[in-house]
Amino acid sequence: MSTLLYCNSLTSYSRYKTRVVNIGDVPLGGHYPIRIQSMTTTDTMDTKATVAQSIRMIEAGCEYVRITAPSIKEAQNLENIKKELRTRGYNAPLVADIHFTPNAAELAARIVEKVRVNPGNYADKKKFESIEYTDTAYERELERIRERFTPLVKICKEYGTAMRIGTNHGSLSDRIMSRYGDTPLGMVESALEFLRICEDNNYYNIVLSMKASNPQVMVQAYRLLIQKMQQYNMNYPLHLGVTEAGEGEDGRIKSAVGIGTLLEDGIGDTVRVSLTEEPEFEIPVAKALVDRYSKRPSHKSIPAISGSTFQVSNSDNSENVKLESLTLPYDPYDYKRRETNEVVNIGGHNVPRVIADFSQKQTITPATLFAVGYNYSIPLDKWNLTDQACDYIYAGDNTVDFAIPGTLGIVYNSAIWKNIKNPVRSYPLFSAEEYLRTDKRSEELNFVSIDIDFLIRASDGTKLQQFDKTVVFVFETSNEHGMAEQRRMFIELMSKNALSFGEGWGEAPVIIKRNYISLSEETFQLHASTDIGALLLDGFGDGAWIQQNNCTSPKNLNATVFGILQATRTRISKTEYISCPSCGRTLFDLQETTAKIRNRTDHLKGVKIGIMGCIVNGPGEMADADYGYVGTGVGKITLYKGREVVERNINSEKAVDALVDLIKKYGDWVEKE
Repeated sequence: MSTLLYCNSLTSYSRYKTRVVNIGDVPLGGHYPIRIQSMTTTDTMDTKATVAQSIRMIEAGCEYVRITAPSIKEAQNLENIKKELRTRGYNAPLVADIHFTPNAAELAARIVEKVRVNPGNYADKKKFESIEYTDTAYERELERIRERFTPLVKICKEYGTAMRIGTNHGSLSDRIMSRYGDTPLGMVESALEFLRICEDNNYYNIVLSMKASNPQVMVQAYRLLIQKMQQYNMNYPLHLGVTEAGEGEDGRIKSAVGIGTLLEDGIGDTVRVSLTEEPEFEIPVAKALVDRYSKRPSHKSIPAISGSTFQVSNSDNSENVKLESLTLPYDPYDYKRRETNEVVNIGGHNVPRVIADFSQKQTITPATLFAVGYNYSIPLDKWNLTDQACDYIYAGDNTVDFAIPGTLGIVYNSAIWKNIKNPVRSYPLFSAEEYLRTDKRSEELNFVSIDIDFLIRASDGTKLQQFDKTVVFVFETSNEHGMAEQRRMFIELMSKNALSFGEGWGEAPVIIKRNYISLSEETFQLHASTDIGALLLDGFGDGAWIQQNNCTSPKNLNATVFGILQATRTRISKTEYISCPSCGRTLFDLQETTAKIRNRTDHLKGVKIGIMGCIVNGPGEMADADYGYVGTGVGKITLYKGREVVERNINSEKAVDALVDLIKKYGDWVEKE
C-alpha cells in the first residue's frame, strides 16, 4: 500500500527535523539535543519542598521542571518557587501543568517559561456523553473554545512563553469522542483544534504531545500527527511520553516500548518517562533511552526500500521536512499482525513464543529451568508451570538428559540434533545454507537463522522455493540500527511473498532474535524493550529470543521478554497496572498504595487496574482499565468499573478491600494458589 511516511527514513537513522521553540535559555527542536524533563510530586504550595525536589531533579539531569498549577493560588506560588530557584543558581525553565483552569494558565504564563494545557479538559468538562453534532453545531463548539483559549495564546505571545498542547488518550473531550471516537486520529484532531487557534494568532512557540498508557495507541498517534503536520506544512517539536506507565520494571519496559519505538525513527525532541516513583529516578531512565542515539547515524547501511525517496530541508523554522510516500506491505498507522503459517505452536493465531537461551551453560539440569517458569517437585515427580513459563529453550551444543515438561520444546544446533536418540519435542536450528544442503530435517519444525544479506542480496527464487512449511525463520542482526534492519527484513519477506516466489517460506513465522553484551541490567531492559517492542507494535514477529552475556540473570531476562509482550499487548501473562506518576495534585501516597494493590491483585492475569492520584488522572486517563482506584478528596477514594463510578468517597483505609470486593463482584477474581 502507498503510505505517506512519518519519518525521514525507515532504513537510515536521522532526526526528524522540527522548528526551534525557545523555552527560557534551553531551546527545543531543530538541531538541539533531545531534552530530558520530569514533574514534581510535591504540593505546589509548599515552596520549600518543591524547590528542594526541583533541585534534585535538575542535578540528576532534568532540563525542564514541570509543576502542577491546579488553581490560581498554585499559579501565584510559581513566582516564589522560581525566585528561590534562581536565587540558588538553578536556571532550568519551569513548566506549569494546567487542567480545567484557564485563569491559572493565564497567570502562570506570565511567570514561567512554558505552560502545558490539555485540550481535552482546558475548555471542556468531560461527561462521557455521546453527542450527534451537525457541522454547524460543531463549529459553534469550536468558536466557544476559541473564545476560551485565545486569551492564553495572546499572553504567551506577549510574554514569550512557550506552550505544550498535550493530548492524552484518556481525556479526549466528548466532542472529539463523538466525532472521531477513542482513537489516535481523535487525539491528533484534538491537538489540531487548539493549534489552529494559535496559528490564527500568529503564535508558533508550541510543542505537541500525544500521550497514552497503551504504547500501541501512543505510537500510532505520534505517527499520524506527523502525517497531518506534513499535510498542513507544520513542523512543531514533539514531547514523547507513555502516560501512567507504572512502577519498577513494568513502567520502564512500557516506556521503552513506546518512547523507544519513536526514537528509533528519529522522532522526538524531548522525553519524559512517567514512573510511579520519585521524579529524580525518572531522569536516568530517560537519559538511557536518549543517549543510545548519539552515535546512531554512523550505523552500517541498510538496503533502501524499493521506490522510496526522501527530501530533508535544512531550515530550522521556515520550511518543513518533505517526506515522500512509498509502498509498504503493512500499514504503520493501523495495527494488524502479519499473517503466518502455524508451525507446531508458532505463528498462525498463537501468541508470540518465548525462547530462553541456555547455550552458554555447561550443563542443563531441571534446576536450570526454575528461572524460566518451570519448577520441578522431586517428591511429587511433576513440573509446575508459572504464567511466565518460556515455550522453548535453546540448548545449542548441550544435551538435555532428563524428561522435560510437556509444554516445552528444545532447540539444538543442527549437528547435535541429528544425533539425538529421542528427538521428541526437539528441533534443529540451521543456518540458511545448512538447511539448503542438509539431508536430514525435522518433519515438524525447523528453525532457520538468516540475516539481511541472505534475504535481500543472496536470495533468489530457486533458493527460496526450497524452504517448506516446517520452517520458522530466526531473524538475526549485528547492526547498531538493528530494529530498522530487522524491520527491513520483514518488509522484504512480505514483499517477496506478494510476488509468489515460493510456497511456504513467504508466510513462515519469524522469531526476533537479539544479542546483548555487557550492559547494565536497566540498560539491557530498555534496549531490548525498544528493539523487540518496536517490531511487535507493527505486527511483526511470532516470538522473541534474547541472547545475553554479562547483562542480567536468566530469571530477569525471562521476565523482561514477557514484560515486552505484555506492554505490546501481544501476550498477556500478568496483571497490568496503569498508575500515574504522582504530582502536586495527588491525594494519597501513590507508591505505597500501588504496592498494596499489587500485593493483593498481582495474580489476576489479564486484569487491568488503574490507580490515579486525582480526578484529573481519573476515568479518562485510565482509558482502557477494567477497574479504577481514584483519589477524589483527602483520604477519600472513588472506585470505577471501566469508566462508570461504582462507589464514591470510600475511606482510604478501607478502599483496597473495597476494590477487591468490586473485582469479585464482577467475576474477575480468583484466589491465589
